[in-house]
Amino acid sequence: MKQNKSVIIWLLSGCFLVFVMVVVGGITRLTNSGLSMTDWHLVTDTFPPLTEVAWQQAFDTYKQFPEYKLVNIHNNFQLADYKFIYFWEWFHRFIGRILGFVFIIPFVYFLIKKKLDAETLKKCGILLGMGAFQGFLGWFMVKSGLVNNPDVSHFRLALHLTFAFITFAYTLWVALDLIYPAKREVIIPLKKIARITLAFLLFQIIYGGFVAGLDAGFIHNHWPLMSDGQFFHESILVEKDSWLLRFTEGKSGVQFVHRTIAYVVVALILFLFFKSKKHSLSKEQKNGLNALVFLVFLQFILGILTLLYSVPMWLGVTHQAMAFFLLAAMTYSLHRLSK
Repeated sequence: MKQNKSVIIWLLSGCFLVFVMVVVGGITRLTNSGLSMTDWHLVTDTFPPLTEVAWQQAFDTYKQFPEYKLVNIHNNFQLADYKFIYFWEWFHRFIGRILGFVFIIPFVYFLIKKKLDAETLKKCGILLGMGAFQGFLGWFMVKSGLVNNPDVSHFRLALHLTFAFITFAYTLWVALDLIYPAKREVIIPLKKIARITLAFLLFQIIYGGFVAGLDAGFIHNHWPLMSDGQFFHESILVEKDSWLLRFTEGKSGVQFVHRTIAYVVVALILFLFFKSKKHSLSKEQKNGLNALVFLVFLQFILGILTLLYSVPMWLGVTHQAMAFFLLAAMTYSLHRLSK
C-alpha cells in the first residue's frame, strides 16, 4: 500500500470530485438550471460571460429554445434570473473539467514514472473511457430538452445520473484494490447476497433518476401510504395505457416503484447483516456492514422526509448525496466480502 499511496490519493480525489459533481448536478436539476447553456464548447465555456454584452448575447440565444419560449416567457424571466440558472449549469460543467484535469494529468505522470502496474493501468484506462462517456451522456441529456420539449428526457437523466454513481463505485473499487492488496478467503454466501443487494441499489438509483426527471416527488406526499388510504394509488392505472409505461413514464407509477424498492433494499441489507453474524468476519468486514445498516436507515428516513415536505432543495440534495455514501458503503462491503 505504501508505494501506491500517491495513486490511492489520486483515485480517492477523483471519487470526491464525482461526489461534488453529482451534488451540484442535483442543485442544477432542482433549480431548473440544466438547459441554461444551450451549446457545448470545450474551451470558450470554461468561464461564464465576462461583460454585460456577452451576457445579453447568451440570454438572447437562450430565448430561442423551448424552455424560454414555452415556460419562462410567461414568468417575467429577466437577465438576472438567467444569470442564476446559468451559474449552476456552468458550475456543474466546470467541475467536470476540473475532474478531467485531476484524472488525466496525474495519470500521465504515473504512466511516465511507471507507478501503475499492468492491472491498475488497465483499470485506469477503463476509468478514462468512463469519464469521457459520462461527458457525452451529459450533453446527450441536455440535448433532449433543446428540441421540442422544454425538459430533459427522464430516461437520459437517469442514465447520466446512474453512470456517475457507477463511475464513482468503480473508482473506489480500484482504490480499494490498492489499499487491500492481500487476498482473503471469500465467504461465498455473503458475497452473493452483497452482489444482489448492489444490483437492487443501482436499480433504486435508476428510479431515483426517473423520479427526479419526471418531478414525481411533488405528488403523493404521504407515507407510508401514497394517499387517501391507498398503498397502490389508483392514478397509476389511468396515467398510461400499458403496464410498462405506467411504471417507466407515469409519475405515480415511477414513485410507487421507487417507494417499493426502498423497502427491498433495506430488507436485503438487514438480511446480509444478520446472515453475516453466522460467520467469522474481519474488522473491515464488520465495519463495512455496520456502516451499511446505519446509512440505509438514514437514507430511508431522508427519503420519507423529502417526500413528506415535497422535495425542498436542501432535502432533495441531501437525499441524493446520502445515496453516494450508501453506495460507497455497499462497494466497500462487497469488496471486503469478495477479496
